[in-house]
Amino acid sequence: MDAGGKANAAMIRLHNEFKELSRNDGMNYSVGLVKEDLFKWRVTLYGPSNTDYSGGLFIAILTFTKDYPFEPPTMTFQSQMWHPNIYKDGKVCISILHKPEVDSMGYEHIDERWSPAQSVHSVLMSVICMLGSPNDESPANVDAAKMLRENKSAYRREVQRCVERSLDI
Repeated sequence: MDAGGKANAAMIRLHNEFKELSRNDGMNYSVGLVKEDLFKWRVTLYGPSNTDYSGGLFIAILTFTKDYPFEPPTMTFQSQMWHPNIYKDGKVCISILHKPEVDSMGYEHIDERWSPAQSVHSVLMSVICMLGSPNDESPANVDAAKMLRENKSAYRREVQRCVERSLDI
């Protein structure tokens, strides 16, 4: 498929996913387009209940390439986040957002990584689960992982600050 055909296929898939998610948003997240660009979505994730992020409203940007769904999107939080699996610049590090290649470090099985069978909904649900179950074995934010392991109450206070900041709209 040539570049124009790939971009068109990506647009059709993104349009269908956006339409479906727009109808269903409200429980865990909501979606919108950034400047009416189908390749750039604004996501609001509602802090999952029974987690340290409960009550927060966290803004992230999902960016898609013209090769979607054969390439995973990237997700970057605009809200300040304190989490072992979110880089300090907000970029999310989770298996489902990694290209389907063999992990040279041996942390992830190829089946955990992105595939065209995945969807934006599955990405968002995975990120919501990640918020409640941080993986400190393979951290993107080493400081957050260290704090989680060594001083969980300080970690929770830092997350609570993020929750409070997320509500300063």
